[in-house]
Amino acid sequence: MGSTTHVMTNTNPTLPHLLPSSRSHFNSRLLSLPPTRVANKVGVFAERSNKSRSTSTAAVDFSDPDWKIKFQEDREARFRLPHLTDIFPDAPPIPSTFCLKMRTPIDRDFPGHYSLDEEWHGYINNNDRVLLKTIYYSSPTSAGAECIDPDCTWVEQWVHRAGPREKIYFKPEEVKAAIVTCGGLCPGLNDVIRQIVITLEIYGVKNIVGIPFGYRGFSDEEMTEVPLSRKVVQNIHLSGGSLLGVSRGGPGVSDIANSLEKRGINMLFVLGGNGTHAGANAIHHECRKRRLKVSVIGVPKTIDNDILLMDKTFGFDTAVEEAQRAINSAYIEAHSAYHGIGVVKLMGRSSGFIAMQASLSSGQVDICLIPEVPFNLHGPQGVLSHLKYLLETKGSAVVCAAEGAGQNLLQKTNATDASGNVVFGDIGVYIQQETKKYFKEIGVHADVKYIDPTYMIRAIRANASDGILCTVLGQNAVHGAFAGYSGITVGLCNTHYAYFPIPEVISHPRLVDPNSRMWHRCLTSTGQPDFI
Repeated sequence: MGSTTHVMTNTNPTLPHLLPSSRSHFNSRLLSLPPTRVANKVGVFAERSNKSRSTSTAAVDFSDPDWKIKFQEDREARFRLPHLTDIFPDAPPIPSTFCLKMRTPIDRDFPGHYSLDEEWHGYINNNDRVLLKTIYYSSPTSAGAECIDPDCTWVEQWVHRAGPREKIYFKPEEVKAAIVTCGGLCPGLNDVIRQIVITLEIYGVKNIVGIPFGYRGFSDEEMTEVPLSRKVVQNIHLSGGSLLGVSRGGPGVSDIANSLEKRGINMLFVLGGNGTHAGANAIHHECRKRRLKVSVIGVPKTIDNDILLMDKTFGFDTAVEEAQRAINSAYIEAHSAYHGIGVVKLMGRSSGFIAMQASLSSGQVDICLIPEVPFNLHGPQGVLSHLKYLLETKGSAVVCAAEGAGQNLLQKTNATDASGNVVFGDIGVYIQQETKKYFKEIGVHADVKYIDPTYMIRAIRANASDGILCTVLGQNAVHGAFAGYSGITVGLCNTHYAYFPIPEVISHPRLVDPNSRMWHRCLTSTGQPDFI
């Protein structure tokens, strides 16, 4: 299918679900398919918290013949993007200074004011939407089925298309933009920083700064702003890490808002994961409370790929690719030794996407362990028993485990990091030790090697795939800010770029569905049994 089956352009202000079906043959065809009984999941909301469900599907009366329309209206309201005009209704829109038709400024002192010989058709209409889900599940028993009602009825769900708008709500010469990178390192941070700066300059912004070392940089007086320009960021994407530095935790929301007001910052771009986005959303609300004309835009940075509603987050593809080196090394070590066993631990606190896709792509993994799928290490159905079988039949084995897998087998640390995350026990070391102990007890020789490439992966530069993703995310973050939105994040949704209200993507981590086709493919590749 072409991209027109996924993106809807609507010049009518009515909601997408009220549009005539003739506007989309794809939609009318799906709506004509018969519903099937009985669903055991609750669609997109299966990925959201119980609290969120109670305010969405749980409140819907499915016996009401108009429940679909009411559901869509409620969802449209929840996914409405916060805008500066909510607080400043008289804020005047001005023609956009972003245009690629002519790149030479009229006034050299104002490098965002362009002369156009004809109208440019490169803008996004505010009513453009991206279809969130494209699979029609005819049965709730289909692999990975996500249904909203007990009949698994097809319901269109739309999100806002990202991109430059024809009207903007900031004068570039009055903008002071700031970029902050929070949490841990992730491939692609410098790529996003670079593209935000370049796009801001195309709009005509001259005052761009970086906040050093995450949210901490707003309160530590020893940390000064880092002036940014195209000249400064031109080649930073060629290196890993973050030009601005990273840290976890930081000052309170009120202190950050005070700092923004004092510094005169009116655009803030926040790169980080779930916790960082929660902070960005709190900053957004504090600025609204103070009636500050500040746009706060998030860019989802999580190497674990665990942000809700998005196809993937930047750094993930690079992590999967780089993980191949560790897996291949473990395979060579195991294959070259008598009764060799290689154990690799990869990132993935709550979500096993990296371990799953790295195992699937390598073709060298015999056992993949992820947080979403419980397992026993000991016993006749356990991992160790299967390792014994693999040594007897293959002579060697490779285990790939996500860091959050099997935490129920480890002693709780009761410690948290600066971000408030529970400090996990090391499942890789535990598997290594228990494997050695098991084979020693049964009198079978086993040569066990353990590899943890976590920080090697986090520190490398983004690969080509992530480089493209970072570039587009950075550009769209700037477009969203100039369009007047705030309290939003940008992401890849169903192969298209979209804006989301921050609360809709941070209720809890996105998880691997053990009944999904991708997990089934991984199991087909490894050949592993259930370890329960």
